[in-house]
Amino acid sequence: MSTVIEQPVEARLVAAAPRMPSIPATLRYDRCDPFAVRMTFPAPATLEDVEVCWTFARDLLAAGLLAPEGQGDVRVRPYGYDRIVLEFHAPEGTAVVHVRAGEIRRFLEAAAELVPVGLEHLQLDLDHGLAELMRDA
Repeated sequence: MSTVIEQPVEARLVAAAPRMPSIPATLRYDRCDPFAVRMTFPAPATLEDVEVCWTFARDLLAAGLLAPEGQGDVRVRPYGYDRIVLEFHAPEGTAVVHVRAGEIRRFLEAAAELVPVGLEHLQLDLDHGLAELMRDA
């Protein structure tokens, strides 16, 4: 069984211009990091022309489908009938993208099949992690 789920999504960048260009982003969930989701944007879609990856809680993404969530670097909220807004805050500025809620739901369902919500802790190897931390001490 695979330990990683990757799903391409079409994100629409909210910009000052009336037309919102489409960005081919990728959502990634890895059983080895069961509480996290990664969203990657390709280099051509970024100001620095380098691939950018944001990591945030799977719970944040799920909760943001229903109501505004997040107070830090990543914020998620529903928008209209079938869209969600993701805001990414960095020192360089803020990026705001719209993604179809159906794509997010499909991704979260696949992640829940891999690691059910509430059972993420069973995927963690705390002994190994602690040993790695103590190795250099």
